[in-house]
Amino acid sequence: MSIEHFDVLIVGAGLSGIGAGYHLQTRCPGKRYAILEARSAIGGTWDLFRYPGIRSDSDMFTLGYSFRPWKEAKAIADGPSIRDYVRDTAREFGIDRRIRFNHKVRSASWSSEDARWTVEADVGPGEERVRITCSFLYVCSGYYRYESGHTPSFPGSDDFQGLLVHPQKWPEQLDYRGKRVVVIGSGATAVTLVPAMAADAAHVTMLQRSPTYIASLPSEDPFANAIRERLPERIAHRVARWKNVAIGMLFYQVCQRAPQLARRMLRRGVARHLPPDFDVDTHFNPRYDPWDQRLCFVPDADLFRAVKAGRASVVTDRIRTFAKNGVLLESGRELQADIVVTATGLDLLFGGGIRIAVDGDVLEPGRAFIYKGLMLGGVPNFALCLGYTNASWTLRAELSSIYVCRLLRHMDRHGYRQCLARPDESVLDPRPLLGLMSGYVQRSADHLPKQGSKAPWYFRQNYVLDLLAMQLGPVDDGAMVFSRDGRPSRRELAGAGRRRRAEA
Repeated sequence: MSIEHFDVLIVGAGLSGIGAGYHLQTRCPGKRYAILEARSAIGGTWDLFRYPGIRSDSDMFTLGYSFRPWKEAKAIADGPSIRDYVRDTAREFGIDRRIRFNHKVRSASWSSEDARWTVEADVGPGEERVRITCSFLYVCSGYYRYESGHTPSFPGSDDFQGLLVHPQKWPEQLDYRGKRVVVIGSGATAVTLVPAMAADAAHVTMLQRSPTYIASLPSEDPFANAIRERLPERIAHRVARWKNVAIGMLFYQVCQRAPQLARRMLRRGVARHLPPDFDVDTHFNPRYDPWDQRLCFVPDADLFRAVKAGRASVVTDRIRTFAKNGVLLESGRELQADIVVTATGLDLLFGGGIRIAVDGDVLEPGRAFIYKGLMLGGVPNFALCLGYTNASWTLRAELSSIYVCRLLRHMDRHGYRQCLARPDESVLDPRPLLGLMSGYVQRSADHLPKQGSKAPWYFRQNYVLDLLAMQLGPVDDGAMVFSRDGRPSRRELAGAGRRRRAEA
């Protein structure tokens, strides 16, 4: 039985994978590609998560695609709208016809002799194993585990007689009307759930061990809506996108360079929406500096309005144990609850958990260096799509796809069959891939690739610099080794090593 072969295989049909498909078929129209999707629908994150109020935590002019304008009035969009946007994009550009649904990729093995990947996937409920080969593998599956989220072991949780729910596995028919709800957590999921559930629940309490920085943004962008009435659609989208990029970068730089000023700005913003006697410093003034962890945004101050109206409250304390009817805290206070939602974060999972082997050697991701934020040192013809931690995911994802297309065109022009980023570890200073103090990052740091201290082994968090490097920088930069016959020759590797040492 023959094995089907593609020039490029994309793993994942979410926001990143659909964008990758568009750029590939637009910039490399001669390439035959397919998208393997583990689930039965397009949308990735935006199809998986179904909890109340789910929405973007970035504006849709930057979270949306550069090539397909966001047309809705709300810039902070709800999950179903984003899911429809991704699916409509796939249908409009014919990308949906390239998707193989219910294909869970388990392993990918590279052969230098054949200069191709052999990808194994389980198909359908019966998990029939299939093999597909490709010349280039592009993983766009995000970086967290889809099967389950992170739930700490809570003492006494088996004694709780109410319902314990994780947002990643939200029951479809869950009725919380008139119920007492405790949401454990203070991140993006918690600050979304609390105001959404407070509209119908008897009361919702956000229980946090420590505060998170939270800022309010208008759900509609008045500037963007105004220019859309005066400019052609694509130009208006581009202007709004760049305006939001500039504002986001400016605020991030203020947080990095003047953290005390940023702290005061954020505190004043919160206090403006809460009662005068509210204890802002206990509940909304973190110990860490802004952007040491990801900042949370709430549209139209909905969380603060729910607290001010008495429909929701915030408690900063630690859990001693679960009880029959709620949660007992270290302070001695007991929170009565019918439903407890554990919005306690994600479990990171590199490359969708795919077992990667190169010429029989199994990759240990935690020992690899990342090249330009998308390729792994020593892994040929392979890229993965990662987004920013301080800005919209899609901004970086699109740059990654554009660079992959540049790389493929460069290889075609010169007749190369293999590209391989080769790190000189003697001059690299290993650093964590994601520079955040968040628990979900710290729990998985040892299992993620490392970055170095300088380009091209440095994963920037700067869209403008990345734009220049990924679209205009050289593809053959001395760290990338190319070969026409599979495995790079010693001469090619030696030449790349000399170039790197000369540049250092």
